[in-house]
Amino acid sequence: MTAFPANRTNLVRLLSPLVLILGVFLGKDALVSLAGDNFTIVGNLPYILFAIAILICQTFNQGRMGMIALLMTVCYWVIQTRLQTPLATGTTRLEYTLLAFILPVAAMMVYLFPEKRLFSQSGALYSLLLLFMLGWAAITIRHYTDVGQQELWDGILLIVPQVSTLPLIIVCYSVLLILTSAMLLAYYSRALDFTIYLSLLCAFCTFFALNTPYISSLLFSLAGLLTIANVISTSHELAFVDQLTEIPGRRALESEMKHLGRKYTIAMLDIDHFKSFNDTYGHDTGDQVLRLVASKMTQTRGQAKVYRYGGEEFTVLFKGKTKQQAKPILEELRQSIEDYRISLRDKNGRPQDDKVGTSKRNQSNKVKTVQVTISIGVADSKEERDPTAVTKAADKALYRAKDKGRNRVSF
Repeated sequence: MTAFPANRTNLVRLLSPLVLILGVFLGKDALVSLAGDNFTIVGNLPYILFAIAILICQTFNQGRMGMIALLMTVCYWVIQTRLQTPLATGTTRLEYTLLAFILPVAAMMVYLFPEKRLFSQSGALYSLLLLFMLGWAAITIRHYTDVGQQELWDGILLIVPQVSTLPLIIVCYSVLLILTSAMLLAYYSRALDFTIYLSLLCAFCTFFALNTPYISSLLFSLAGLLTIANVISTSHELAFVDQLTEIPGRRALESEMKHLGRKYTIAMLDIDHFKSFNDTYGHDTGDQVLRLVASKMTQTRGQAKVYRYGGEEFTVLFKGKTKQQAKPILEELRQSIEDYRISLRDKNGRPQDDKVGTSKRNQSNKVKTVQVTISIGVADSKEERDPTAVTKAADKALYRAKDKGRNRVSF
């Protein structure tokens, strides 16, 4: 979890859709001309892109992003089939307003569902909720068709033409939800947060500029493209990044080993007595230790690349370095972990009252500190060029380090 405010990566994710949408509006004359000449393709492009997004989401178990893709598909269909006439015609303005109200609610509701495949009970329930909302909208439209709409537009759905053709309350409500989704993205930096933020932003800009020809096709196509890119990026991260330690995993290491040069060093690292430590202090503390070691490893000098190999075993890869060049860097890593003290608090003895717990937080007799050490085995490509053989040699060196008493680097 990242801290608020957004870091550089989050800032890019927050601003990139805004920049692209701004680019669409700045180049709208050329884009509108292009869309007019190729309307069959442009008009159907959002359907194609969101269909691809749904299939990818289903394949990679990203059901909630699939729900957003489904929602955007339904929304685009309503725009194309119901909102292609002037707003003053019949119930068009009311349908336009209801759609602008329903889409943000339906998007934020996705947070209520577990992360399962789209074609599952969760996906079916979400689809039923969308149908329920559309049914409610149809009943509302029918009611105001019978009793007249003027009172509605003069009351809560007051329109300020200088601001937007959308009712002022819908504009304020949409902006509020967009800001909420932006804050969630900045704080949590999850792929789902980005998808919801992106969809709300593109949909709102579409509603805001609905009188611009082909704007829905252009912005919904943009949303579809970015959704696909987001799903693929997330799926790659799930496949190559270890979820506990948030560093690359073994699959990423195996992929990197296919692109090594002639000179490199591989270090295999293992936490000493980790099993007994885990049994004594519990798996939660064991996970804390794994995250600590991973965090210390990411600070390794010498342009080292670090990976979680499996269990309590990690790998450090040095490109363009011999084992002698890597030795002082690995010694520094080993020492930094040995010097670190982990604070363990007595969870069972923690007071139920938060105020009492806060007052006793700094009492040293309630805190126990422990330390862990690591053993490291190192081998380079000087005598053996095959990465698999070098890894095995480093693994053998690791076992020698353990046999010699642990907490040491062995070559």
